[in-house]
Amino acid sequence: MLINCVVYEEGMRVADIPVSEISEYLKQPGRFVWVALKDASPAELQQMTEEFELHELAVEDALHGHQRPKIEEYGNSLFSVLHLIERDVASPAELAVGEVDVFTGSNYVLSVRNRSTKGFLGVRQRCEQEPALLRHGPGFVLYALMDAVVDRYFPVLDELETELETIERGIFTDGAARANIQLLYELKGRVLVLKHAVAPLLEGVSRLYGGRVPSFCSGVQDYFRDVADHLSRINGQIDTMRETIATAIQVNLAMVTIEESEVTKRLAAWASIFAVWTALAGIWGMNFEHMPELDWKYGYAFALSLIGASCLLLYRRFKKAGWL
Repeated sequence: MLINCVVYEEGMRVADIPVSEISEYLKQPGRFVWVALKDASPAELQQMTEEFELHELAVEDALHGHQRPKIEEYGNSLFSVLHLIERDVASPAELAVGEVDVFTGSNYVLSVRNRSTKGFLGVRQRCEQEPALLRHGPGFVLYALMDAVVDRYFPVLDELETELETIERGIFTDGAARANIQLLYELKGRVLVLKHAVAPLLEGVSRLYGGRVPSFCSGVQDYFRDVADHLSRINGQIDTMRETIATAIQVNLAMVTIEESEVTKRLAAWASIFAVWTALAGIWGMNFEHMPELDWKYGYAFALSLIGASCLLLYRRFKKAGWL
């Protein structure tokens, strides 16, 4: 679906044009065309291929989707794949992974957004409000799109960190260890989703500043360096979170072992108490003719008192030792 198709010149918006006239405007010097599509159909991508003369391999990746974040150079053009991370509408506890494919040339930018509910109209407004920067052309538009995508990672990262802190506060709650382990593994999966979006993109953006870069990116290398700095910071926070999660899982496993040990100690303590009771009762339950206290008037009371006193003594000792 076509969102908009606009021509720019010297950082200023010239006109909205139909798709069929894109190739004509591309021939005009000093101008570039910025087209935005959402969930593009094969027919729409085919039409864009004809208008922009896009590389067939890049178009194939955009058509199939589910690509790894990357930035690839095809001749004098760039093909960028960025992951859009947002909360899943159907299941808020999960993260939905969308995708935006950006084709960038010396006089055009084509963005194709898939599986995402959040658009980039704010990015276009931001660029149009800064004509001095928009004069840099497609390179600045590519930066603006990347910057918008990366900025959306920060709220997701903050939510994941808050979730981790909540789980950590409950680590030493009695009986919560097994549930915490499940929560930590689920959180680990969401963190990994964000990691897969950030790490490959960091590698790709690093090629857009310093050294040989595409001509249309030469004037905005500092901006791409800023994006790389944000990605590096996010990547570092993700690695720290993963280490913290791994540590928390180990602590919870230790808590499970401790809880099981406490149960074992309680069972052993009660077994010892009942063992004394059983042993003494067994002794006085033997049917021998000549047994001590057999004919004693207070023999039965003495036996019960001895059993009770022995069990009470053991109970107090185990209680003092923390086994009960």
